[in-house]
Amino acid sequence: MAHHKSAKKRIRQTERRTDLNRARRSRIRTFVKKVEAAIEGGDKAVAEAALRQAQPELHKGITKGVLHKNTVNRKLSRLSARVKALNA
Repeated sequence: MAHHKSAKKRIRQTERRTDLNRARRSRIRTFVKKVEAAIEGGDKAVAEAALRQAQPELHKGITKGVLHKNTVNRKLSRLSARVKALNA
């Protein structure tokens, strides 16, 4: 357990950050799952719309420090390739 004020404050900050980051990561995963569900459904228009909604959420994850830039780029690249392959 922390014994001085700054360490106690750090613990409080870390708890708040952890909760926020967990919520952000969960939100991002939800948007990605919507894209994947649309791909599984086989409807290209719905999948493209879901991907357009997921992109800003993923990029927000970069700016907030939840996800690494290359991770987001890889995920978006793979999702867009799968969407593009629908009805090709």
